[in-house]
Amino acid sequence: MSILKTLLAVALLVAAAHPLRAADMPAPGDHAIKSLRLAINDLITTHGAKYPQGRDYLTRLDALELAIRTSEADAMRRFETLKREALLANPALNFEKLLVVRRKHVKPPEKKWNQGNWSWPAWVAGKELGLPSNHECYESTKKLGWENELATVSLKRPADGFTTLFRPPDGGWVGEIKLHWDGRRMLFTRADAENWKLWEINADGTKLRQVSRMPADVDCMDPCYLPDGRIIFGSTAPIQAVPCWHGLRRVTNLYQMNADGTGVRQLCFDQDHDLHPHVLPNGQVLYNRWEYTAQAHMYQRTLMVMNPDGTGQRGIYGSNSYYPNAMYFAKPLPGDSSRFALILSGYHGPHRMGQLIVMDTTRGFFEADSIVCRISGRGEPARREVRDNLLGDDWPKFLHPWPATDKHFLVACWPSAKSNWGIYLADVFDNLVLLHEEPGYALLEPVPIAPQPTPPAIPDRIEPGRKDALVYVHNLHTGRGLEGVPPGTVKSLRVFAHDFGYPGLAGPDKIGFHGPWEVMRILGTVPVEPDGSAFFRVPANTPLAVQALDAGGQAVQLMRNWFTAMPGEKVSCVGCHETPRDTVKPQPALAATRTPRDLRPWHGPARGFDFEREVQPVLDAYCVSCHDGDTAAAKPDLRPLNKRPDYAGSRVSPMSVQRLHPQMKAATDGRLRYTPAYKALRAYVRVPAVEDDVSMLVPGEFHAGTSPLIQMLRKGHHGVQLDGEAMDRLVTWIDLNAPCHGTWGEVFPIPDGVHERRMELRKLYGGPTEDPETDAAIKPAVLKAAASPIQNPKPKIQNPEGWPFDADEAKRRQAAASATGKTIALGDGVTMKLVWIPAGEFVMGDAAGADDEQPTKRASIQRGFWMGACEVTNEQFRRFDATHDSRYYAKRHARNDDEGRTLNNPRQPAVRVAWTRAMDFCRWLSARTGLNVTLPTEAQWEYACRAGTVTPLHFGALDADFSAWANMGDATFAGKSAAAGIFQMTGGLDHLIVEGAALADARFSDRAIVTAPVGSYQPNVWGLHDMHGNAAEWTCSDNLDGKVVRGGSFFDAPKHCRSASRVSYPSWQRVFNVGFRVVCESPDQVASTKTSQQDSKP
Repeated sequence: MSILKTLLAVALLVAAAHPLRAADMPAPGDHAIKSLRLAINDLITTHGAKYPQGRDYLTRLDALELAIRTSEADAMRRFETLKREALLANPALNFEKLLVVRRKHVKPPEKKWNQGNWSWPAWVAGKELGLPSNHECYESTKKLGWENELATVSLKRPADGFTTLFRPPDGGWVGEIKLHWDGRRMLFTRADAENWKLWEINADGTKLRQVSRMPADVDCMDPCYLPDGRIIFGSTAPIQAVPCWHGLRRVTNLYQMNADGTGVRQLCFDQDHDLHPHVLPNGQVLYNRWEYTAQAHMYQRTLMVMNPDGTGQRGIYGSNSYYPNAMYFAKPLPGDSSRFALILSGYHGPHRMGQLIVMDTTRGFFEADSIVCRISGRGEPARREVRDNLLGDDWPKFLHPWPATDKHFLVACWPSAKSNWGIYLADVFDNLVLLHEEPGYALLEPVPIAPQPTPPAIPDRIEPGRKDALVYVHNLHTGRGLEGVPPGTVKSLRVFAHDFGYPGLAGPDKIGFHGPWEVMRILGTVPVEPDGSAFFRVPANTPLAVQALDAGGQAVQLMRNWFTAMPGEKVSCVGCHETPRDTVKPQPALAATRTPRDLRPWHGPARGFDFEREVQPVLDAYCVSCHDGDTAAAKPDLRPLNKRPDYAGSRVSPMSVQRLHPQMKAATDGRLRYTPAYKALRAYVRVPAVEDDVSMLVPGEFHAGTSPLIQMLRKGHHGVQLDGEAMDRLVTWIDLNAPCHGTWGEVFPIPDGVHERRMELRKLYGGPTEDPETDAAIKPAVLKAAASPIQNPKPKIQNPEGWPFDADEAKRRQAAASATGKTIALGDGVTMKLVWIPAGEFVMGDAAGADDEQPTKRASIQRGFWMGACEVTNEQFRRFDATHDSRYYAKRHARNDDEGRTLNNPRQPAVRVAWTRAMDFCRWLSARTGLNVTLPTEAQWEYACRAGTVTPLHFGALDADFSAWANMGDATFAGKSAAAGIFQMTGGLDHLIVEGAALADARFSDRAIVTAPVGSYQPNVWGLHDMHGNAAEWTCSDNLDGKVVRGGSFFDAPKHCRSASRVSYPSWQRVFNVGFRVVCESPDQVASTKTSQQDSKP
């Protein structure tokens, strides 16, 4: 044994003296020399006389630089020796020993590195180290069979070897060291045959004791000392499942307990994993929260802080960010609660390892804004990229950073696939120095054994006896959430709670056909004061969300995450999606002068929103008398489940079937029973569903008014007039992400007794005691009988003389003008083409169309005008507003990990342009050109579109092949199968293509999925392109609920793109498929456009 120890010591000494083998060590280039020079100069500046050899190191480096440039022998080794000597002489590295985890590292044989898509190391590296994947916690890692230990090693004397502090005798996993600030003891996680537990041991290996005392079916991990002696840790006690795993993996949330394992209390009530709690220098607790309710699951990992008692939970970085996908092992720089060292990683791919990043949250809160530098040893920056496996082929890989100073870090590093995991010294100047490595082993979790300043102990602020809390919002219009929405638009807030899924029963297709991920429990509403403030009471220990509602009770903005208030806590918000930097303006708010309001019940008690109980009664009262399934004309069939004995459910995705609980799989054969009316109506609404846009939604993005169902009812559907409650039920269903089921037990009986176990553990550890599964006993709503449909008279209008006219006549009339086309220069080579539209008279509207298109009327365009040949493009609009962002359409994907299909290319039409901004563009263009540029009236738009035709589309009937003429909802947009929808894959999760798919006309393919470059399709006879489809277009005409939009879009079936079809939106709303085109006329010409009846309905 003594011989083996001697050989090991020699091996370590050689590794230290020659930290990189020649085969691994590239010749130092300019970057490496520059990095070392910067580091030495900084140490001289920082430490002065305490770094006495600094100048000598610089002299040696200058000589070495010349030797390297002249390729002198041994220059590489001498450079590495100098780097090690100079950087380890740092006076701040004033500790003798390091704690490490030493674990056997058995790499797969090279011939097995690639097996299908799941190659090593690009995809699954880390599993062999005992690291959970990036979407699991340690509950998913094998407990036994590990050769690992907690050990100490000298920082600067590697020949001393390792000293074992604790080696599990049963081969259990051991790690997650958390050293106490006194440097004398540490917490760690240890697995045995039963479960995962928390232990404590002294730094000299004495006084080993078990800390956690949780039941055998509960795992504990991620321990963290608190300054007052208590402990925060992660646990699977919530009895929740990772949603994207369809219930196969359990979730860990954060809990608190006393030092002896008693007094356990749940702090976080989150959808998915809470990881890596760490006390900041200011006494708050930093941790990482994974969240993706109504968002793509592979991106959103938010850095959070809270007080040790669970109060004050808030995000400080990463909310609404595609990049980075994940952040692990974040630790504050010494004495700083805003700057961190952490590991930046992906979703799929290597487990929890990635790039070493220094982050400063005072610089920004989104995407790459706060990244100060990446440390790679190669001069490589951190580059924003939207990708699932973000870093599979990226080297070197890092784990477990420990900031020794604000510039120097101890870290575990894996330089290449054939290297060993070693302990390195890294710095912000991009130097890496190998301190220790051992062939066949991974050295992980370096922690200096030295005392550290103890953060202040923040006193508890909770009131343990209470079951409620207070929420105060100072002004909803502070922050980005309601940007561009006029003050006073928001009249109330809707408050709802999430009820997350169970082991064996979770996933994207359980509560609804295509989401939501979880049960949505509606709690009530509360008024918003005229100044945008609100003050109200909410239940404690409950994941809550709020929605800002307009006067019609429709959500203007969605909250797609949650907040949790502790008992008796007073939660305060500056505004709506404000940044951590936003502060309350020094002005009194009306809500602050009032007592807190109780939530106003929403048509009954708080409950899970269930389609059969809440929406089906509306359909029974207003719709089923016609939509009874008897004939093709009666589709969709909206009868309730008890009237549909033929309904067999819907087949879920192949992955979902594979992951179903065995009982559920046997009972359903992979066909889940929603309700038939739910499935039929789901196609008519727009909701985030699952896998939607991660970034901040544009206000009104999923406003109920963008859903075909609501548009149809407001336009007038065979005279049906819903009363206030009926409409409220529909828009609330849409706003809550269109769920089918209001409890998990109505999806399928919750298996394995996990619901009962969840409720037991809630009572033990301070969770909410209300049982949401009892909502299933609530009876369906009873609505009063619907009023008889209103049938408006439809007088016949005599055609004006000469109407309609054929293509030859249209060309003749246009050619009678002195010019038929002109081009406007917008600068930098960007131009806009206009075509002449001759004067004339026509019949406006559609006698066979919707109620708001009738009665038809004669309209006279008394003077001709110029009209944009195409919709205004992104490049044209950006001549006016360089910051304009049409964004992307997040419901269709070119890759399975992208943001969506882009709408932002220069020649695509500018969309998500509010009416007010379109008019601003017109004023800008008027000033630039001297023309009177504006938006067309409805009459001008329809007359120009028709160009003498009376058919629904200027090129023919509704069943005409439109593929050469227009970009409308087609087979391409529908994903090939408009009837049933098909599955698309995002981030390894297959889910349905739903939005717009079932309504598309799949007989034809126009080759475009979203907006096409303008002018891609044949124009009408007057040279106007894309009057049908591509982007819908604002007009300057008013309707009761906003400004009228014409023409339909890529999203719409032909019947919604007709010449007469019309919808309307508020003038502030930036609609995903709405753009505009311009008209030019002399100042007196607007008044010369007249109709025989009103241009818009009163």
